[in-house]
Amino acid sequence: MKRIVVLGGGESGVGTAILAKQKKYEVFVSDKGAIAQKYKEVLLQNEIEFEENQHTESKILNADLVMKSPGIPDKVALVQQLLKNNIQIVSEIEFASQFTQATVVGITGSNGKTTTTLLTHHVLKQGDLNVGVAGNIGDSFAEQIATQSYDNYVLELSSFQLDGVDKFAPHIAVITNITPDHLDRYEYNFENYIDSKFRITKNQTENDYLIYDADDEASNKWLKENKTKAQLIPFSVERELDFGAFIKEDKIITKINREEFIMPLSNLALKGKHNVKNAMASAMTAQLLKVRKQTIKESLSSFEGAEHRLESVQKVKDVQYINDSKATNVNATFYALECMDNPTVWIVGGVDKGNDYHDLLPLVREKVKAIVCLGVDNRKIKETFENVVDIIVETAGAEEAVKVSAKLATRGDSVLLSPACASFDLFENYEDRGRQFKRAVRLLE
Repeated sequence: MKRIVVLGGGESGVGTAILAKQKKYEVFVSDKGAIAQKYKEVLLQNEIEFEENQHTESKILNADLVMKSPGIPDKVALVQQLLKNNIQIVSEIEFASQFTQATVVGITGSNGKTTTTLLTHHVLKQGDLNVGVAGNIGDSFAEQIATQSYDNYVLELSSFQLDGVDKFAPHIAVITNITPDHLDRYEYNFENYIDSKFRITKNQTENDYLIYDADDEASNKWLKENKTKAQLIPFSVERELDFGAFIKEDKIITKINREEFIMPLSNLALKGKHNVKNAMASAMTAQLLKVRKQTIKESLSSFEGAEHRLESVQKVKDVQYINDSKATNVNATFYALECMDNPTVWIVGGVDKGNDYHDLLPLVREKVKAIVCLGVDNRKIKETFENVVDIIVETAGAEEAVKVSAKLATRGDSVLLSPACASFDLFENYEDRGRQFKRAVRLLE
């Protein structure tokens, strides 16, 4: 019996443990921190051995295979020890994919991947495909393979998940865009991060597809210098293409396999230039999977966006409050500011992952009337914007940030939470940050 050790007792770890047990592995789950009660109950129910608040080396180094949670960096001593002992380390996606015959759509990118994943899932579901959604969203891929019988999956994949990929090959891969993010995990080398994203196409064959942003510098550069066997399908909002998706006369047009699909931009449920690109990627994925054009049009116009991504919370005293807590990097915030039509009070800050805010200067100059900092260390934000915005206030929590913003905003303004940073200094995660923001807005009445 093969022994698998699962490092990390969260969603992906517990899902892997359930699937591995079903496939007759001897399973041990080890978490350096505390395991949440709901996951502990699942492990106990399934009679899976686990430990928390420690890693017992003797129980880990005897593994045939290790599944490492995407949150654990390779630099950690225990991981280095496993590598030295030639013990294979895989990601949940890699482990789970060998146990399914389903058609997989894999979606990665620095921004837009959650929206594109949810949108694609919505379109395929409306097209009557038997489809699950997993990866960074919802129940883990491994658990769904163990407990469901979907014919198709749409997976949102982070670069961390792709780092642990060896044989995994999605039938359709989508790379939304690539901008510097998480560079702390990639030796502060942008090239390493780009390579990591393109692992999504590493095992694709001539029968598979890679949908990518033809306006994206990093993607174009990689494709020039490297080879993939997959059929390339580009999308662009800047120029017309002979093949792929583009904009003409305020319409999205896609040309794939001698088929044309046309939809007016005004019918898209999601607004903003980046969402046009997300819609293009979803529409082309659906076309490749033979969803009817009418269904694609209806789905793209009925979709409701992801929570915490440019989510309208409510209007208070004629000021619109918008929750974009999922904007954990500069590029995502760039998109958010680009969508603002009214004078904006911008709530920004958190754990800085090596951010360069200079790209935001023109938009901030044009749209932002005041900045409210929401982080422990806001030095960089103040230094970048103090000559552009007259009012910069520091706050120590969501409630204070919202109250201060309400004082600074006047009728017709917007208050935008778009932090451009991770959330771990004051919040558990970006969802917690978004929920606290929404709660604070509702208390304003």
